[in-house]
Amino acid sequence: MLTKHKRQLAADTSRRRFIRDLTLGSVALGSALGLSGCGGGNDDDPPLPPAEGPGSVAFQHGVASGDPLSDRVILWTRATPARDERLTLDWELATDAEFRQVVASGRVDTDASRDYTAKVDVTGLTPHTTYHYRFRHGETRSPVGRTRTLPTGDVSQVKLAVFSCSNYPAGHFNAYAAAARLDDVDVAVHLGDYLYEYGRGGYADDDAARLGRVSEPAHEIVVLADYRARHAQYRSDPDLQALHAALPMIAVWDDHEITNDTWRDGAENHQAPAEGEFAARKAVALQAYFEWMPVRMPDPAQPERLYRSFDFGDLVSLHMLDTRVIGRDQQLELSRYLSVSGGFDAAAFRADVGAPDRQLLGAAQTQWLQQRLQASGALWQVLGQQVLMGRMNMPAPVLFNLMSGGAQGLSMADYLALAHKARVAPGTLTQQEQAVLAQPALPYNLDAWDGYQAARETVLGMASSLDRNLVVLAGDTHNAWASNLRTAGGAAVGVEFATPSVTSPGFEAYLPHVNPAQLAGALTQLIGDLEYADTSRRGFLVVTATREECRADWHYVSRIDRRDATASLGKSLKVLPGSGQRKLVEA
Repeated sequence: MLTKHKRQLAADTSRRRFIRDLTLGSVALGSALGLSGCGGGNDDDPPLPPAEGPGSVAFQHGVASGDPLSDRVILWTRATPARDERLTLDWELATDAEFRQVVASGRVDTDASRDYTAKVDVTGLTPHTTYHYRFRHGETRSPVGRTRTLPTGDVSQVKLAVFSCSNYPAGHFNAYAAAARLDDVDVAVHLGDYLYEYGRGGYADDDAARLGRVSEPAHEIVVLADYRARHAQYRSDPDLQALHAALPMIAVWDDHEITNDTWRDGAENHQAPAEGEFAARKAVALQAYFEWMPVRMPDPAQPERLYRSFDFGDLVSLHMLDTRVIGRDQQLELSRYLSVSGGFDAAAFRADVGAPDRQLLGAAQTQWLQQRLQASGALWQVLGQQVLMGRMNMPAPVLFNLMSGGAQGLSMADYLALAHKARVAPGTLTQQEQAVLAQPALPYNLDAWDGYQAARETVLGMASSLDRNLVVLAGDTHNAWASNLRTAGGAAVGVEFATPSVTSPGFEAYLPHVNPAQLAGALTQLIGDLEYADTSRRGFLVVTATREECRADWHYVSRIDRRDATASLGKSLKVLPGSGQRKLVEA
């Protein structure tokens, strides 16, 4: 019998071999990489009994795993049949990449009613263990995937790779490829906008034809067949397949899995009656999501529910929230409070944005979160969710200047010069300059928690009253951010780490003539709680939690217009545990 040290060494060797094989191509990840489609087994592997079904199939969309717990994990694949028929697939889970130590196996049925996707919730597994898995139909094997269960008890480190906003026509998924090559990440966390709904000629697809990444289907996706086809296109990407094959994923949807700026009963990018009832569109979008994503449905009687928790022993509790679909009230628009003459009704805006009954999570999810925070004994309480929680208030003259494309207000540079003048020579300010400086600071993005201020205060109040070390993860904006989180009264509660997009454009697309470094510097000056911003680079975030700190490392890829990109570390920040230390510091 192996000693504990030798078992760990064997596991590490197996892990390194898998990463090597993933890089060199001995594990099949898709024809676009020029790799074999026979899986990772050897010719002398014990034979599997043949699966039922006379037709041939292909595993064109790879494999995936997700929603790991300490004793179970979801395994996923899709089998593309030669003809429309019911399929039975064999699956195996082993502790070694050669499948000599198979610990679980079985069969799963699939057919057109679930778009030939197959999911298995494998139970009875050992905590904190790396496994390898594959599917088979007849003599055809799927690629091999690697997954792992969550640890229990005393845990020294948890490492998460965090992603958001992966728009297929905007560029190559080089961020996924870079993360798949990391050999010490426990879980991939996707915060939504895993895919986009637009048709050709829509959002961020100027280079799609040149890159060979035009959207399928060609039109905006609205019905079930559309959503299924779009998922299939995204899952044909070799870098996304590589990520799924290398790591289990914990995912949650944002708006574009349905349509832009979704809220509970509608969306900005939904036009009824031309596109039918929104409820029907939402239902088929979520059906396709559950078919194609390696997620566990928390409540089959309530398919709109996706919020759930994952415990990494006594170190991290990851609470995945839905700030988009199940409880969100409709977004506010700043333009609604502007008069024809250009004045701003600040009193009406404050009343609406701060209304105590204005919901982002909804009552049921809010109560669930409070119970989870109260019950968890983990050192770090991490919220995996979609939109920025940090206060992103900007002076009204600057915000209106950005909104109007420079036609109103003041540029950032002019406003900062005026603010400097007020500090060093206040007596020289003109009456007009004083009026400009007296204008309020307003949130730039009302789709985020800034548009749901009472709901944010409720969550921050929970963490504060329970004395929890709060770390919030966010995506959605396509830019990288790091903010301190404070209650309305100014009490420090925790920090927020926001990941850049995988491919979707950031501020550089909307402010092409503004130097990104200067913009980031101006934003951190103007926004009190903002400590870091990068508004022009694509990439991902790695969050590492230990007993001593929770650290964020922002990784950026050099380009997305070609696949031969490099990845580099751009910035590191951390937060320390304990009351009085819940703020960002340099790592």
